[in-house]
Amino acid sequence: MPGGVPGGVLGGILGGVPGGAPSGSQPLIVSGDVKAPELLHKVKPGYPEVARRARVTGTVILQAVIGESGDVEGITILRSRPLLDEAAVAAVRQWKYKPATLNGVPVKVYFTVTVEFILS
Repeated sequence: MPGGVPGGVLGGILGGVPGGAPSGSQPLIVSGDVKAPELLHKVKPGYPEVARRARVTGTVILQAVIGESGDVEGITILRSRPLLDEAAVAAVRQWKYKPATLNGVPVKVYFTVTVEFILS
C-alpha cells in the first residue's frame, strides 16, 4: 500500500506504529492476526429481586471493549432483557481478561459477551 509500513496491518492507519496499534487507539475487531482476549476472572451477576419475583430469565448480549491491560473499558448492550441488563453490565465491568494481542503487542478490542440468567 502506498505510504504504508512493510509488515504493517492491512487497513491500518498511515503513520501508525509498525506491527501494532498505538496505546489509546480505537478498538480493533478480533479477526485475522488479532488474538482474542482470554477470560481470567469472571464475576457472576446477581439476580435482580424484581426479575426473580417476575420469573424473568434470558440472555443479555453485550459488546465490551477490552483494553490493553485486560480491563473492561466500555459496554454496549446488543440484546436486552430489561430487568436483567443492569446486573449483567455491573458483573461484566468486573471481569478481567488476558489482553488481546496483535503481533504479540496488547491491543484494545471489541469483544462480544453473553450473560445467561437462569432461575434455579
